[in-house]
Amino acid sequence: MPELFDAVDALIASRSPLPPPAERRRLRQAHGLTLDEVATALQVRRATVSGWESGKTEPRPPERDAYARLLDQLAELYPAPSTPEETDAPTVPATLTAAPAPADVQTPSAGAAIEATDTTAAENTQTSRAPAPAAAAPAAATRPARAVRPSSTSRRPGVKRAAPAGVPASATDPRFENGPLAVIDVDDDGQVLAYCTGGLVLDVPAKSIPSLVDWTLREAKLGQPKLSGPGKDADPLLVLTESALERYGLPVALTDEERLAGRLPEGHKVVKQLVRAEWKLTKRGFGPWARIYRPATGSERACVQLCIPSWQALDTRHWGEAGQLAPAELSRVLGVYASRVMTPRGSTAVTGLELMTALHPPTRASEPDVDGKRHSEHNPGSLGKDPVDCAPCEAPDGHPLLKDLPRFHVRGPAEKLFEEAYDWARPMTDAECTLRHLVGIDVNMAFAAGANGLVVGLGAPTHVKAPVFDAKLPGSWLVDLSHVDLSRVKVGRDKWADLDASCLPSPFTPKGERPEGPAWYATPTVAYAVELGYDVTPTEAWVRYENGRYLDGWYNRLRDAYLATMADLGVGADLAPADFLAAMDGYRSRDPQLAIVVSAIKATVKGGLGKLRERPRGEGWRPGEPWRALSRPTWRPDIRAAVISRTRINLHRKIVKHAAFTGQYPVAVLSDCVVYAAGGPSPLDFLPYREGKPLPGGFKLGINPGLVKHEGTQDVLWGEEVRERFNAPELNLARYIKDGTVTDVDSGE
Repeated sequence: MPELFDAVDALIASRSPLPPPAERRRLRQAHGLTLDEVATALQVRRATVSGWESGKTEPRPPERDAYARLLDQLAELYPAPSTPEETDAPTVPATLTAAPAPADVQTPSAGAAIEATDTTAAENTQTSRAPAPAAAAPAAATRPARAVRPSSTSRRPGVKRAAPAGVPASATDPRFENGPLAVIDVDDDGQVLAYCTGGLVLDVPAKSIPSLVDWTLREAKLGQPKLSGPGKDADPLLVLTESALERYGLPVALTDEERLAGRLPEGHKVVKQLVRAEWKLTKRGFGPWARIYRPATGSERACVQLCIPSWQALDTRHWGEAGQLAPAELSRVLGVYASRVMTPRGSTAVTGLELMTALHPPTRASEPDVDGKRHSEHNPGSLGKDPVDCAPCEAPDGHPLLKDLPRFHVRGPAEKLFEEAYDWARPMTDAECTLRHLVGIDVNMAFAAGANGLVVGLGAPTHVKAPVFDAKLPGSWLVDLSHVDLSRVKVGRDKWADLDASCLPSPFTPKGERPEGPAWYATPTVAYAVELGYDVTPTEAWVRYENGRYLDGWYNRLRDAYLATMADLGVGADLAPADFLAAMDGYRSRDPQLAIVVSAIKATVKGGLGKLRERPRGEGWRPGEPWRALSRPTWRPDIRAAVISRTRINLHRKIVKHAAFTGQYPVAVLSDCVVYAAGGPSPLDFLPYREGKPLPGGFKLGINPGLVKHEGTQDVLWGEEVRERFNAPELNLARYIKDGTVTDVDSGE
């Protein structure tokens, strides 16, 4: 009889009612849970939970009952939001490709919102598959027509707005209903306006920077919810245009001395105003990315960040011409980036690093003690709140760990871990010179793909003598890989291939040269030597027994941001190869503003990884002394080395697969770009597609991270002429393949 009861219980559990997929995601996000946390609790894979939330799959017993139990409890904590009250004028749906178009609306009081009837939905996190029509390209933003204002100066709450079209209800937090940021500008009538995301415009009554900060925290309702359960909400961001700088007594441009210092002098009148109002500035002072705050009281934070484009806050290498956009357009660009990545905290590099911390905060609240109080404790899976020393081989030159070395000592491969991206090229063969074209392909988000699923160290390294290599153990290994012969490599479980090693870069050095003896390598590099079919015998290692997939959430966030934005530009993730190449052709011109967001997302990946090994930035530093970045728990050169190692190995694996199957070898490789000689100008002229299917393990056209796109095509004669002109038979043509322009060969520009 008990067996029958168990069978009945199992049958009931197999039909446990579940909310719709969108509601499942809302409930998880409302509680600050990640897909990984839910997957761990239910003992399933992350992709399984993602499938449940997208509606692609449905949970089965016994996980279904547990999943239903989780959602029921979350539903009690976070009931579904009520439908917003209908406004007198219906809201016109819009996509991210629509331009903000503020409309005339009577304003009840100073500080009230001027509501736009056609919002841009800048916070939209859903992916659009259709290409942006030409008619939907953003028009030049104009200032809103003047609204009728009553004489009253009372600061009643502004007009409430509905969530922008396409934004899930859970994305609208009542505390931050006006979005994560605002661009502050002064119109022709002298009125200060705040251009928020979604086309909303607010009147700003503040007459000074201190009062502007106070207004932002009290009335503006700007900010962004935390990205992780133990994390913190994002502080509101104000972007000051040149007219706003003049209004508030700030210079439109910094002097040469101020630019070198990166801040205004402490004696500036605006800095004195903040001091008198008992506001504080962080150590970087009042610069292009200023943070103005008061010490937190309990869980309440009082902090506002300023971004000043005319002070070079938005680097043109990453943000293009964003600093020259009209206020509404700039708000849209930064708003899309904030909703899909996070509210900018500084440069794209700084934001990339801050995103890691936001997704894995160093501490969390403990369970209540006997007195019912909670305490701060280490958050498992994070890097913690205290920095750890790197291994001596991982330390860059000038690090305090190396202060006892002779002054002019140059460390070799057996003393220094040197994991960097490829910069390799070779002369073309006679057969390749008979072909007409050089075709470059570029790996999408290559370094992000290298971080996906990578196990990295979380704690301090442990020194081990004569270790047995373990591919699952992150660390640095001193091992001789000079015996690995690329002329015969393993390309499958029991399959070997004979290759022309002279036409292949070595996977173990950035320059592609074969190693000559023992050297330090990160775990992915040594593991690849084993994969190629060769034995390895490390003599020593620095390994990290405390480890985890720290970068998974970071990768997922940036991947989703990239794919969603590219989809809005008409480049979907499920296009056939020829359709993908056609969609990529001129995609930036479809919506130049969203193209800026794509560039910033990619810069966030590379910059964030670069920050893991940040070098001294002046400040009177001398070799052997610590520098500021060393005090961060996120100063982790070993993590950076592991990501670069895996990225380089991923690329080499594809090159080997391609060579073994087609007999074609690369002419040049630069970071994530590979150049091949081909008979036609398209990647499809040399990539081995059969019935639309690519070579397994080889290059595949597509927009997903790790897949490739067309970088550029030039004539073979162009390549030979350039090499002859500069008398450089091994000039890296991948550096110039995009547009064929060769500037300074020595500097590599």
